[in-house]
Parts: sequence; C-alpha cells; structure tokens
Amino acid sequence: MTSVAEPCPPELAADTDADVGSGTHAADRRHVWHPFAQMEEYLSLPPLAIASGRGGWLTDTEGRTYLDGNASVWTNVHGHNDPDLNAALQRQLGRVAHSTMLGLTHAPGAELAAELAQLAPPGLGRVFFSDNGAGAVEVALKMSFQFWQLTGRPEKTGVIGLAGGYHGDTFGAMSAGDSGFFHARFRPWGFPAVHFPAPVCHEWGGHVHAADSTASLAALRALLAERAAQTACVILEPSVQGAAGMRLQPPGFVREVAALCRGHGVHLVLDEVFVAFGRLGPMLVCADEGVTPDFLCLAKGLTGGYLPLAATLAREEIFAAFLGPYESGRAFFHGHTFTGNPLAAAVALENIRKLRLLIAAGTLRERLACFGRLLGETFAGHPHIREIRQRGFAAALDLSPRGEAGVDLPGGVPRRLGLQVCLRARAHGLLLRPLGDSLLLVPPLCLDESELGELVRRTGRSLDDVLPA
Repeated sequence: MTSVAEPCPPELAADTDADVGSGTHAADRRHVWHPFAQMEEYLSLPPLAIASGRGGWLTDTEGRTYLDGNASVWTNVHGHNDPDLNAALQRQLGRVAHSTMLGLTHAPGAELAAELAQLAPPGLGRVFFSDNGAGAVEVALKMSFQFWQLTGRPEKTGVIGLAGGYHGDTFGAMSAGDSGFFHARFRPWGFPAVHFPAPVCHEWGGHVHAADSTASLAALRALLAERAAQTACVILEPSVQGAAGMRLQPPGFVREVAALCRGHGVHLVLDEVFVAFGRLGPMLVCADEGVTPDFLCLAKGLTGGYLPLAATLAREEIFAAFLGPYESGRAFFHGHTFTGNPLAAAVALENIRKLRLLIAAGTLRERLACFGRLLGETFAGHPHIREIRQRGFAAALDLSPRGEAGVDLPGGVPRRLGLQVCLRARAHGLLLRPLGDSLLLVPPLCLDESELGELVRRTGRSLDDVLPA
C-alpha cells in the first residue's frame, strides 16, 4: 500500500525533482487560467503540481503521494499508467497519431464505432465522434433540431430538461441544462428551455431508503401534453446527476421517461457522459435499463481517463433522414479537428476490453459493494453529515455542523465546508473536489478493498479535522 509518507516509486523519481516542481509552479502562477476557479483564491493557496501516477495514486513534484479520490474529474477507470492502455497507445503511435475522419477513415475509429454500437441497446447503430461531453451533447441537440427540419416539422425546436441537469459549458449544453449560478450569466446568449422537477431517491450501500418519481413524471407528462408539438427533445442524465451533487433517480424512472417521449413523438437524449463505462456498475446505464434513446452521449470514461474523446450514438432511422444528394443540403455540417483521433480510439478499445473482463469476473460488482459498505460503516449517523447518496462509484456526503440545516456564516456567506475538507485532505494524502458543502467521492474503478478503505478513512480524518466531533 502506498502511503503519504512513502517516497515516489523509483520508476517515477525522475519526474519529481524539486527544481522541476518550482519551475512548474512559477509558470503556472504566471500564465495558467484554471477552470472553475476564482484565480485570486487559487493563487493564495499552496501550489500542488502532479508529476506522475500509478494505479489509483498520483505523485506530486516533491514526491508526495495522493489517492485519486475523484478519478481525475471522473474519467479514470483502470488507473494511471496502466500497462495495457499504455501498450495500446504505443502500438498506435507506431502507426499514425492523427488522421482526419473528414472524408477518410481509419481502423481504430471504425472499430470503436462498431464496438460502441454493439454495447448500446438495439437501434443505436450510428456513431458521431467529438472531443468532450459538452460536444457530444451539442451534436445530439443539433441532430435532433435538423431531423425535425428535414422531416417537415421545423416548429419542433424546444428542449425539455431535468431540473439540476448539467450537460457541459458550451452554449447549447448550457441552455439545455439547469446549473444555476454556473451558467446564469450566459442565459441571454442561449436558447430557452424548460425543466421538470427531478425525482426523489435516497440510496447508499445498495439499498434504496426512499424513492418517489410521481411528481416528476406528472410534471413531464403535463409539459409534453402541452408542448410536444413544439418540442424537439427531452434530455437528462440517467440514474445519477453527477454535477447536481450525485442526485439519484429511482430504478425504472428512465424507462418511464422514455415511454412518455415515445408516446408524444419527442426525441430522448441520454447524457451518459459521467455514468457510463462501469461508473455505476454496468457498461451503459441505458442498456442495463432496457431503454433505447434516440441519442446517447458518451465521454469521460470512454478512454479510461487517458485522452479526450466523445461519441454521440443515434438511431439508424434518424441517420437515414440526413441522406440525399449533396445539393439537397441534408448533410450534417458539424465536425471537430480531432474527431475520432486514432490514439484515443485505440486506447478506448483497450479500455472497453479490460472493462468487459472486470465486469464479467464480478470484480467490479464486489468493489462497488465494498465501497457502499465502507461509506455506511464510516459515515451513517455521523454528526456532521446530513445525507449520504451513493450508487456505484459515485457518492456524495452532504456536510453540516452537527446536522444543522443552515451552514452559512452571518450575512449569508457560505462556509464552504467542502472546500475546507478537501484542502485538509491533501495533508492526509487524498485528492477530492467539493461541490459547495458536499464532498464528492468518485474513485477510479481499479481501487481494491484496501485502497477503498484508505479512501474512506482518509476522508473521515479530513472531515474530523475541519469539524471535530
């Protein structure tokens, strides 16, 4: 077991020179503008630069090791520096690093498209590659809009989303989502969308403690009854809304939504950017639920956390509507420079191969059960935790001093307990990211029972440092 007191592994030591670290920090502080960061605050905090990784662990430029408790923003599957993924990448590097898919094809891209079509529920036979989750969502929205135009229904332009939905930070993805202050200032540049309330579901350790989708489904039913003729699509993140704080949906909820969309002639877009590729257990949530959406959006874990790659899967009948002679103007004019990049596609194929084995052997199921059990044993009844939400390797701990509902300082300024705990966690050799006053635990799928125990114990120690019992 790697510990925070241990030095960097010898094979990575060359990357952890203190001079390298100081140079990195200086360049970072002078030139880098970080995402989702108030830079004045970032520059006031102790710097941390990652030099290398192995399995579920990362090492900084000073040789300190950290357990990667957020899977490098929810992307990592088999761990850092995985020998099989490395080998797949190196094999492809010996052939070609990039070749466009604009008018050409290549083996890794074509094979990956076929693999994704095989993983998906029947009917999702066409794959459009892009670079990230927001891009995959943009593609689905544009395809839906254009489909209705091509089939004589240009009035169908509306979008219905789920309250709290987060689909990315490009303008279409922001417009379809409902992420509050993240995107509020950009609303004037977006298109209008309506949202229906999310269902209620409280679950951890594999047990649903409360669930109710009645009001949510009733609201969607009413919206569709009123707006279906003007609505292009309904979009939601199935099973777990990650950026909303791991808000869970009851089993069967997505099937009910799919039936309503089908009955009202509205496309269903499922955003599985976060939840796919074993994050919740199954390879794809929609396949596990027995739901075939009109569009399926994939990214994050697609390449095991190695390279940026995304995919939008569409029904064959939707693809057919875009066919015709060039002068018909029916083509889908959208593309990305690195669409279907061969390196990323080769790594994605190896990632899926390994993940199939992990699922078939029951190893992933055992790890997920262990994670839920450890969370319950450690945090159920904790005086400073209001709620635990967990499904698969996606968990949230809502923090509050002694369970109080209000945790703001005088004047309504949030205490930002989550940030305080995450900063403290670094001293315990753990990297986490907060969401307000919630701790989000999203480990790589490679962590074994001992490492999962370390993740939970180090989280608990960090919490107790900030909020003593």
